[in-house]
This record gives sequence, structure tokens and C-alpha cells, in this order.
Amino acid sequence: MRNIVTGNWKSNKLWDEADKLMSELVTGIQSSGNTEVMVAPPTPFLAALQSKYNDQISLASQQCSANGEGAFTGEHTASMLKSIGVTSVLIGHSERRESFGETDEAVASKMERTLEAGLRAILCCGENLDERDAGNHFERVLGQLSHALKNVDAAGMEQVVIAYEPIWAIGTGRTASAAQAQEMHATIRQHLSTLYNETVASSTRILYGGSCKPSNALEIFTQPDVNGGLIGGASLNSSDFLAIVAASNEAISKAV
Repeated sequence: MRNIVTGNWKSNKLWDEADKLMSELVTGIQSSGNTEVMVAPPTPFLAALQSKYNDQISLASQQCSANGEGAFTGEHTASMLKSIGVTSVLIGHSERRESFGETDEAVASKMERTLEAGLRAILCCGENLDERDAGNHFERVLGQLSHALKNVDAAGMEQVVIAYEPIWAIGTGRTASAAQAQEMHATIRQHLSTLYNETVASSTRILYGGSCKPSNALEIFTQPDVNGGLIGGASLNSSDFLAIVAASNEAISKAV
């Protein structure tokens, strides 16, 4: 199956900067090979980027509402995103959980709304430094997944991608090794086989999202249960992001 490399721009770039970065990515990716390339720009830019670049790179939203249409000021629904050509939604990102109080119930609702709208859900999970040091990292991550997927059946999993974020390795000075990434990814895949079956587990793509950059991307992507990356800071620089896409393609070629 194809890898996925998704750039999460977070709350960065003004319009001219976002347009320039997108143009550089489109120019740089002549052929993405066995890697699906996607970016998640700030919400105000989604419609304009979709219109201008016409699906040359798939667009994801950084989040969506846990509700449908109605009196929810400031929210945007999954169906609205679908209507402008967005293909995927990041759900349960660690920054949404920690900084904005997004609960497991909210994440589960967003999963339902996203799949109902016919969009792909990129479900984020991960543990913080205290949870890792206490040895509770597996329990935390698998608990997040169980809550988020409680109303998703095996058929719905065809539209779900998992993104593992070791929060403790993002901006802390500590780094997760490729072996630690593989260990968690393998545990997640085993958990999916328990929740569903081996077919779902083997076909679900699991991305790595912990300070992945050009210098470590190839080592991480060559791990057997890593199917690409959710890229933060390195996605804000076109040369870095394109190098990570190239690493993904190289990792796949090595596996063939």
C-alpha cells in the first residue's frame, strides 16, 4: 500500500507565504511515486488553495466540528469541508486535546461526522512525557484509539488513518528512536486486530508524527509498521518536506 506524508502547517503562514509554499511543493513533486502527499494548511486558506491548485496535492483540514450544521458559531463541519474539495481531516491532534480541552467523546463525535461526510479521518494518538516515563504509554494510546473508534465498524476503517504522536519527543529535546516508533506502531496494529480483524489491522496505514525530519525520515519510514508521516515543523520548508517525501519513496523501494 502507498505511504502517506502529510504536512500539518498548524497556525503558520500568511496567505502569500502559504501560496508560495504550495507552489514550491507542486513544482517539486513531479511524481510522488508510492507516496500520497497531502497538506493541512490553516483553515482560511483551504478553499483558495483547492481552487488554485486543483487537486495537485490533496488538502486536509486540521480539525472539524463535532456537530452538524446549526447554531455553532465559529465551527466548520465536515460536510462543509467536503463541499470545497478537502479530502481528509486531522482528528484528535495532541494540541487540540491538550490546549483546547478536546475530550475523547469529542474526538469520537468528530470521527463519526467525518466519516459520515465521506472524508478520510487521520486519527491522532499519543502519550506525554509523564505517561511515557511512568510506563503508561501503551495504555494511554490504546485507550485513545478504543474511545475514538467505538462507533466505527470494519467497513468504516477503510477511511481511517492512524497517526502516532509521541508528544514527549516534540519540542522537548528528547527524541524517539526508530525502534520506539516501530514498537508503538506494532502495538497499535495488534490492537486494531483485536478491535476488528487481521485484514483491517494489516491494511490500516499508521503514520509517525514525532519530530520527523530529513535526517531521520528514512530510518523511521523503513520500519515495517510505519506507513509515512504526519509532519509538523519540517512541512513549513519546501526543501525539507520534499526530502521527507523522497525518503518515503526510498523506504518503499527498499521494501519491495
